[in-house]
Amino acid sequence: MKVWVPVAAALCAAMALGGCQRPVDAARIRAADAKDWLTYGRTYDEQRFSPLSQINPQSVGKLGVAWWASFDTSRGQEATPLEADGVLYTTTAWSKVFAFDAKTGKRLWAFDPQVPGEKGFNACCDVVNRGVALWKGRVYVGTIDGRLIALDARTGLVRWAVQTTDPRQPYTITGAPLAAKGMILIGNGGAEYPVRGYLSAYDAATGALKWRFQMTPNPSGAPDGAASDPIMRTLAARTWGEGAWRRNGGGATPWNAITYDPKTDLVLTGTGNAGPWSDTIRTGGKGDNLFAASIVALHADTGAYAWHYQTTPRDAWDYDAVEQLMVADVPVAGQRRHVVMQANKNGFFYVLDAASGKLISAEKFVPVDWATKVDLRSGRPLEAPGARYAGASESHQRSGALGGHNWQPMAYSPKQDLVYIPAMVSRGSYADAQGFSFEQGAWNTGMRRAAGGPSAAKLAAPAAVAAAARERPMGELIAWDPSLAKPRWTVRYPQPWTSGVLATGGGLVFHAAGHELAAYDAATGKPLWTYDTGANAIAPAMTYALDGQQYLALMVGYGGAGGMGGDQPRQKGRLLVFRLGGTLKPPAYPAPAVLPPLDLSAAEPSKGNADHGAAIYGQFCGTCHGGGVFLPNLPRSPAILSQAGFKAIVHDGAKKDQGMAPFARFLSEGDVEDVRAYLLWKARTDSAAHVVASGHAQ
Repeated sequence: MKVWVPVAAALCAAMALGGCQRPVDAARIRAADAKDWLTYGRTYDEQRFSPLSQINPQSVGKLGVAWWASFDTSRGQEATPLEADGVLYTTTAWSKVFAFDAKTGKRLWAFDPQVPGEKGFNACCDVVNRGVALWKGRVYVGTIDGRLIALDARTGLVRWAVQTTDPRQPYTITGAPLAAKGMILIGNGGAEYPVRGYLSAYDAATGALKWRFQMTPNPSGAPDGAASDPIMRTLAARTWGEGAWRRNGGGATPWNAITYDPKTDLVLTGTGNAGPWSDTIRTGGKGDNLFAASIVALHADTGAYAWHYQTTPRDAWDYDAVEQLMVADVPVAGQRRHVVMQANKNGFFYVLDAASGKLISAEKFVPVDWATKVDLRSGRPLEAPGARYAGASESHQRSGALGGHNWQPMAYSPKQDLVYIPAMVSRGSYADAQGFSFEQGAWNTGMRRAAGGPSAAKLAAPAAVAAAARERPMGELIAWDPSLAKPRWTVRYPQPWTSGVLATGGGLVFHAAGHELAAYDAATGKPLWTYDTGANAIAPAMTYALDGQQYLALMVGYGGAGGMGGDQPRQKGRLLVFRLGGTLKPPAYPAPAVLPPLDLSAAEPSKGNADHGAAIYGQFCGTCHGGGVFLPNLPRSPAILSQAGFKAIVHDGAKKDQGMAPFARFLSEGDVEDVRAYLLWKARTDSAAHVVASGHAQ
């Protein structure tokens, strides 16, 4: 772990965080001073609404850059910066933490947890990080390799660090911790590999584990000695049949949404998909598989079970329920109700009673094929014919695995009683893998992979697959009325993977699509202002005020699951901070270098089996390299020209420090050569391989 604290910056930090500093504690977070942004969603309710109104429809046209910072990584940027007492804290890819003077942009300190590069292989969707938590003079961050680290807010020095996961298992942490009641709450990811998901609470002062709640039963049937033991024994364990989960752990990782509701004193968290995705492979198609794809409420002090609502019973489509859980008092049947709201990946918007979990409403906010509706009495979806797949059958559903709404946070305006959802319209194809076998530490979705080698190229695609391929995904910003369970207005974008959302007391909604940050009228959706960020943005904006001046901050840098297949080459991450009258103009990003055609005449011929190599590529390589933009486009890489050189990288791990893990534990040398044979064939035959721009920095 490295900490950089220039002497001048350290003095500045000491002045900014000196004796006049007010501790960030429960009272301060609940008081919700409009000037600050103290926790991930600004307040415990996760509404991402700021009362600040200096920037409004009349003044927003004067918004310009006040200061900006550049980072040393071109991987995805997903963090929400926090601001307290004039200091802005943010994270970047690889779990790095930075502190800036929030008025001038002067860097105060930086911290690098030095995550081993090969651990990036365990992250399904880029080595991203969504931010920090603040509590009583400390800054808390989770790392890709499963650590939770407490830093001194003044200096960035480590105060304690704990390994929250088994380092032998492919767990990750990409989500922001949550500080509440003297505890730091943190979840984990890895359901595709898979692992057993759980939520943990650590003492903020010492790092001691206070409680843990496992989200799936112990495959051995033994108790875990955890807060989840009673409910696992009486309810959850019997909802799992027999199948691959017994070896794999079941998934259900709480990798994003964690909310503390002071009114009910409950911790709310959403859980990810069960593992493998295929429910027939996972459990023989039996049981609801609790608590996968669920919203789970726990008593804050003990972690004991309070209630749950499963959004997708026996999930077979990767419909995580980890999307933001927002608490609000909204009009329901003529009276205000204290509710939890979620725009789920499965395409339904849920409103639940916050105290009991009782379903109030569930309506589609994007086109949905897998279910016709949700029965309000039972709370269960009514699945459409043909939605499930088994054996040789296939299923083509909206939404696909990216979901109708993913991790990007929505916002709520209490002035409008509207929730603003960064939504997607997309389709996915699903089918059982034939002859599935578990690979420890690798993706184990149980999905049949499309053949992509020379033999498959001679075959016509099935009509359903071809039709789905022609349906272009798109993005939307939806102003959703939770009381009427319908949209009030919608903005549509050609790109599906857009940013999170911010709503303000100035009557504005900020949202980015591609490399354009826009301000919309919160009531009508009318666009009022745009700014070209230079590179695509997926993180949500936040806002704060200092010395009577309102600022707006946004992390810029594309990545993540959707970003891996984006259309823009990787660019170094930036933090842009705006204010009225700002005049700075950050330098334009350099034009991406277009790779010249690969000289295949210099290639060492391969005797490998390209069809077999295509299957291996689909299982192990395509998720990260398939887009060919954010990670090296392998059919254009000189590495494929040499058998020995390719083996050194893929099999032996010559570039593991740069994030390319060795695959010797999965692939033989012959397998690796088969992959090279496929890539050489791809380089000769795929015209798209000749036009993708380069980008190789980690």
